[in-house]
Amino acid sequence: MSQIKELPKVTIHFAGDSGDGIQLAGSQFSNTSARGGNDLSTFPDFPAEIRAPIGTIPGVSGFQVNFGSVEIDTPGGHPDVLVAMNAAALEKNLKNLKTGGTIIANEAGFDKRNLKLAGLDDSVNPLDQINKSDYLLYRLDVTKLTREALRDISLGQKEKDRSRNMFVLGLVYWLYHKTIENTEEFLEQKFSKNEVVLEANIIALKAGYHYGETIEAAQRYTVKKAKLEPGEYRNIVGNEALGLGLVTAAVKSNLEMFYAGYPITPASDILHYLARQKHFGIKTFQAEDEIAAITAAVGASFAGSLAITATSGPGMALKAEGIGLAIMLELPMVIVNVQRGGPSTGLPTKTEQSDLLQALYGRNGEAPLVVLAARSPSDAFYKAIEACKLALKYMTPVILLSDGYIANGAEPWRFPNSADIEAITIDNRPTQEEAFLPYQRNAKLVRPWAIPGMKGFEHRLGGIEKEENTGNVSYDPENHQKMVNIRAQKIENVADSIAPTILEQTSTNPKLLVLGWGSTYGSIKVAVREMIEEGYEVAQMHLGHLNPLPKDLGKMLNTFESILVPELNQGQLVKILREKYLLDIQSLSKVQGLPFMADEIKDRVKELMK
Repeated sequence: MSQIKELPKVTIHFAGDSGDGIQLAGSQFSNTSARGGNDLSTFPDFPAEIRAPIGTIPGVSGFQVNFGSVEIDTPGGHPDVLVAMNAAALEKNLKNLKTGGTIIANEAGFDKRNLKLAGLDDSVNPLDQINKSDYLLYRLDVTKLTREALRDISLGQKEKDRSRNMFVLGLVYWLYHKTIENTEEFLEQKFSKNEVVLEANIIALKAGYHYGETIEAAQRYTVKKAKLEPGEYRNIVGNEALGLGLVTAAVKSNLEMFYAGYPITPASDILHYLARQKHFGIKTFQAEDEIAAITAAVGASFAGSLAITATSGPGMALKAEGIGLAIMLELPMVIVNVQRGGPSTGLPTKTEQSDLLQALYGRNGEAPLVVLAARSPSDAFYKAIEACKLALKYMTPVILLSDGYIANGAEPWRFPNSADIEAITIDNRPTQEEAFLPYQRNAKLVRPWAIPGMKGFEHRLGGIEKEENTGNVSYDPENHQKMVNIRAQKIENVADSIAPTILEQTSTNPKLLVLGWGSTYGSIKVAVREMIEEGYEVAQMHLGHLNPLPKDLGKMLNTFESILVPELNQGQLVKILREKYLLDIQSLSKVQGLPFMADEIKDRVKELMK
């Protein structure tokens, strides 16, 4: 009888070819853990190519999940468990596995052919080289075991082999004392129209689970429920949360949403999600290219819709002129940039924060707009609502920055009731026909939003400079200077809507501040929390508003002796803060297509505090 040991948290990394169903296995384990009450964070890692070379290291698909009974803020650094479906998966990920960790290896993926594909010596099986004093190794021929379990199922061998991921998932469920019922329910829904495939997957899942009972002297583990705030929870993925936030904003503003997009990794799932929300009156348009998408959004905004478009870095470059037009017209819209590694095609499936300067300055002329950044999958919901609210209130395009890590990652989310989310009021509709001037402004320098069909409020729009108040075409030098200043000041006025800056966590007398933005939040949080526990005088601050910056930010920064900014770029926020506040701010840069590990931040903080 296997012993069951309680652990506070566990990090598991599933790895194999794209065809091995790694993402499905990882997401199912995550959903089961979430439904079981664990706190968790995930990090899917996709190959960069659609049809990645089978068996090669570039073709390895990965999914890491960190789950626990304690607070979980990152998908974990060095995993406790590595599930390797082939030699390439082991070769790529073994160096990250904790000493003393567990390896579950599919023997069938370590034959001579797979060793060659992974660029390894085909005369030496790497499983034979693993030091058993360093790792607990489970070697099993998953392919053979799955075929044996499905010998009575009327499917071809290739179809049977597709159930290998369920066999491995069942074994991992057994090792970590998880129920298979949630995955059974999922399979019944997914394959409701194909009973043979459904039966094969469920048999493989159960076979893997029961196979665990045959492993001699196997140690089983359990992770208790986390102490989460009371409420109703669901497991949420970043792109879905962002899409749900956009839908909520449309409902709360009583506007029809028009979403125009062109498929691009890792933003495409937002289009997929919104296309399924027609019952909320959501209109989605898959344009022929990025330029068509942004100009369609401009037209929809002019017509009075809540206009949204989403893309990634290369698409932002193509949208630049259209965004400039929206700035000149002073029309509300939200442009979502789910950042990825660049430049050009770059690393399409890997994460990065390298589009901040593009968001701030990547247009011709003086073209300021509002820039926000989500910090986590669940925060993407709230930032989407805020982006829409600011766009409508200040008649401006708003760029909302996410990234591949947030977009594809997941976490438990205590979702709010609709009644608890404030309505978004449209208070800039023109009311006086006789005195209507399309560029006459209120106290915040916001012009009215008159839409076609409003009698008496007809006006012309275009990309040429506007005359103050009238909106007529103007080439007058003084008028251009004035309008440029007005548009800039209007964006600066948005700072009035930003809440005061706070420290996320702090020691008693902090000397060093770790300042971040976007998806670095979780890694910084873990690093600072551990350093405070170790007695270091440090604090954490995180920015969600990048243009304009909070009014009190400069005053806050000046209270610290040292400031460190970890970024998944070459120090873009550091450039901005140094210029604005004239402070000697230090940069911690990482551009590997991977998020920070907390230890990387801790090591740099310790260097600075020496």
